[in-house]
Amino acid sequence: MAVYSRHPVAAPPAAPARETTGHLLVRGYSVLTLFAIFAHTAVYNLVGPVGSVIVIVVLTLGALGIWIPVIVRDPIRFRWRRLPWVALGYAALAGVSTLWSRWPAATLLTWMLLLAVTVTAMLVATVLTWDEIVRALSTAMKLILGLSLAIELWVVLILRHPLLPNFVDAPEGKIDPHLYWVRGNLFNEGRIQGVVGNAHQMAMMCLFALIIFAVLYAARARRRGLLIGWAVLAVVLMVEAASATVYLSVAVVLAVLAAALIARAAQKPDQRRLVYTVFAAIGVLGVIAGVVLRDRLLGLFGKDSDLTGRIEIWQAVWERAISRPVFGNGFSSPWVPWDPAFQGWILNHGLTVFHAHNMWLDVFLQLGIVGVALIAIAWLAVTWRAWFFAVDRPRWDLDASRTYSPVSLLPILLVAVLLVEGLAESAPIMLWGWLLLILLSFKMKSVPLVGVGVSERTPVISHGPRARQVP
Repeated sequence: MAVYSRHPVAAPPAAPARETTGHLLVRGYSVLTLFAIFAHTAVYNLVGPVGSVIVIVVLTLGALGIWIPVIVRDPIRFRWRRLPWVALGYAALAGVSTLWSRWPAATLLTWMLLLAVTVTAMLVATVLTWDEIVRALSTAMKLILGLSLAIELWVVLILRHPLLPNFVDAPEGKIDPHLYWVRGNLFNEGRIQGVVGNAHQMAMMCLFALIIFAVLYAARARRRGLLIGWAVLAVVLMVEAASATVYLSVAVVLAVLAAALIARAAQKPDQRRLVYTVFAAIGVLGVIAGVVLRDRLLGLFGKDSDLTGRIEIWQAVWERAISRPVFGNGFSSPWVPWDPAFQGWILNHGLTVFHAHNMWLDVFLQLGIVGVALIAIAWLAVTWRAWFFAVDRPRWDLDASRTYSPVSLLPILLVAVLLVEGLAESAPIMLWGWLLLILLSFKMKSVPLVGVGVSERTPVISHGPRARQVP
């Protein structure tokens, strides 16, 4: 809070830099870009393919307009040596693959989308502190949850019939339910899709929200009662969306959280090694049990043995991928459904599938063994860094008794979700999955301690004479 003084040499009262209008606008813009990426399908269903491209272009240009002046005025804040170079190498390979791509137009289009997401991740990692990143993600998730509940209620209570994308009128005759944006299943046994228009993605957003809300609650954020209310809404919507992959992710997240907390409690290296050995054994046994009891477990979630058609998709993708095993057939994440190379290639409920439903197989199809190696190193690096970011006690001097920050658990929990997601979906290599990879990698390398370091100071956005930084 600014303090006023009548002393003749006292500076005029000014708000702290974190409360200046410029920085508030930057935080708001970061929330807007995060929402546009996490709920990209909502934008697509609202304004169509051309409109969604315009939205991404405008937001990216705005991000560049904010990001570049900040790093020019404060180059220390942008530690280019700490960039996630392996992940950026994967992005560079994706662009170069235009030279040999079987679908060059799709490669250029989706590569520009990848660059736009990368710019957004860099902006957020550069201009926001760890605490601000968590709050920005929390606000974006609240927007998705709130809009999802609102549109589901509107379709059920007011519209009273399923909603098609772009609000077009339904044609006569029977329509495949997968074409609808919102089916209106909020009060019946069907799965809801929310504002994102996809049941699995809706459940995934709910899981992200629960993780973020839990971190904020543990960090004693303000309005904790409202956080509990948002968490309850996230649980309800996640159950209504009913995604087997997300349920598996919940189990993995709880196991990773338990392992991290136990590892934190271990005081000596021998204790840490014992913890790692025990949890590695549990993980191996869990995988073996999952393989042996596969059919029974799938039955519990209402899935058949072919994983809802994924086996057929994987076989078709493998047959095309193996024809160019080294550098792949060309980047396209997602697959562009109107490109002749993909249109009608793999159909699900009469619709062209736009990804391989497996991150690793998708990368092998697009960029071959070289691409798989790069993305594997990138995910291994972020996992390794996120784990020790969570379990190592914050220390930059001789004081070894500092308390852990709940925020330090966020990266490893999000990474665990994304790695599970990559087994059944291709989301970790595009849109919000790619954003989290770049954002977490760059932020953890630049700021390995929550709240400590130059990059944790609020940047000066304003050019005015009163602009200042709070150390």
